[in-house]
Amino acid sequence: MPRQLRLVPLLAALAIAPGAQAQSGDGYPALLDLFEDWRAFERPPMRDGAPDYTAATFDARDADFRALRARLTALDTTGWSVPEQVDWHLVWAEMNGYDFNRRVLMPWARDPAFYYSVWPSRSDVPAHEGPTHHAVTELWTYDFPLSESDEARLVADLRVIPPLMRQARENLTGNARELWVAGIRPMRTQRAVLGSIRDRAGADASTDLLDAIAEAEAATDDLVSWLEAEAPGKDGPSGIGKENYTWYQQNVHLVPMTWEDEVRLLQRELDRAWSSLALEEHRNRDLPPLAAAATAEEMEAMNDDAIARFTAFLREGGVFTWTDYMRPVLEDHRIAFAPEATRNFFQIGAHYDPLPLMTHWYHWFELARMDTEPHPSPMRGPLLYNIFDSRNEGTATGVEEMFLHAGLYDDRPRSREIVWIMLAQRAARGLGSLYAHANEMTMEEAGRVHQAGTPRGWMETEEELLLFEQHLYLRQPGYGTSYVTGKYLLERALADYARQVEDRGETLRLGDFFDRLNAIDSIPISLARWEMTGLDGDVRRITEGR
Repeated sequence: MPRQLRLVPLLAALAIAPGAQAQSGDGYPALLDLFEDWRAFERPPMRDGAPDYTAATFDARDADFRALRARLTALDTTGWSVPEQVDWHLVWAEMNGYDFNRRVLMPWARDPAFYYSVWPSRSDVPAHEGPTHHAVTELWTYDFPLSESDEARLVADLRVIPPLMRQARENLTGNARELWVAGIRPMRTQRAVLGSIRDRAGADASTDLLDAIAEAEAATDDLVSWLEAEAPGKDGPSGIGKENYTWYQQNVHLVPMTWEDEVRLLQRELDRAWSSLALEEHRNRDLPPLAAAATAEEMEAMNDDAIARFTAFLREGGVFTWTDYMRPVLEDHRIAFAPEATRNFFQIGAHYDPLPLMTHWYHWFELARMDTEPHPSPMRGPLLYNIFDSRNEGTATGVEEMFLHAGLYDDRPRSREIVWIMLAQRAARGLGSLYAHANEMTMEEAGRVHQAGTPRGWMETEEELLLFEQHLYLRQPGYGTSYVTGKYLLERALADYARQVEDRGETLRLGDFFDRLNAIDSIPISLARWEMTGLDGDVRRITEGR
């Protein structure tokens, strides 16, 4: 088996259960100290002004990683509170993620898009989607025209790009053809974004900034040319295989499912979405069809209406505690008008009614909460390796349907149809990604599953979204399925919570459930379920079964 695809042993040393090498007297403060050391280690050393992802450096640091992992597994968690034990598992999952990245995923060696460096917009989840290097330029944090201090910061950011582009040519030794070919595209995008910085900086840009931009552009051009020249020789698989996929989902993302479980779930949700859509259409057969916004003014009026409806539903409906930052979040993410010929999947639905997509903006509520009301545990901050995906994407997807059932569209029954179409699209794209990771389909074939599974031909209209999504899901195992697996796990957590409320003879308050979920923060739902209900079966099966 090629080195970049070798199977992670199911009995790997990193999968030791908590307390397996227990030492007394450690206590939770020892975990806090360890976490600080772990995060400091996780950032690679610098080499020629850029993070060092060379094979020699990974090899040289392996003993330090093993020592950190041994410290974690030696901690005696006996008597720790559930939230403290949850924090232990978060560190355990991150260490598993580091180990898996080094053993199998190796984005620095297999995935040219890993070196994409300039991000114009903030992600709607706690960190960037997919494997990302440690010194990216967060362009969205800069206000133009630049202050003197911000210009100096931007110059320092951009200075990382040339040495990193040169290092990429040394590190990219993998043979994952589809990752390689698809990875050229974002690097071309980087070149265009760099040019936009020059335009935004304008005539007041300093020589230092202009030089930094020019050097970054030249280095990006050189890397793109090299990637294109090497591409014809790449002929290996890009998926990580079923067994690696299962191990990764369970031990890193703490999703208690196998590859086969996810196939069954996503196929079930795809069928359920199509059948539910058919029933909605029958129910609404005598109603006039929805009319799409035809002008920017009509789109703005639709946004106004959707924000008002959503605000009233959340604030007055007892769904969760309304806070001052929520209305501004919705106003900041109004859905822009797009001409009909250019609309992608999400824009098509939003031009009929922005509200179904706007419910997915639960993401932005969560980010605002993390910004203004951070969890006291440092382990609950943005998790590494996209470990947050089933929680954040699953919750944002889950509430789309949950709010439907809770009455959000009682006065707009045709809008319910959009919710089922969105669920079908997410199930179809995730299903395709599963077969791509099993190397049973190419990325193009997975895209056809994605397109064919989406009702009304809404994925046939715009190739950019299709390419972006399937490429991301091949780069980041489990991301494509996280919308649906996380939705399922959230629904199960609500079911457990509701049963416990009923057993106590109490009345269920939906707001209590979501307030508790939000307070626990953006961690895997298997851990949130444990902390919320005391049910730790999923976590025990993962940690004790390896």
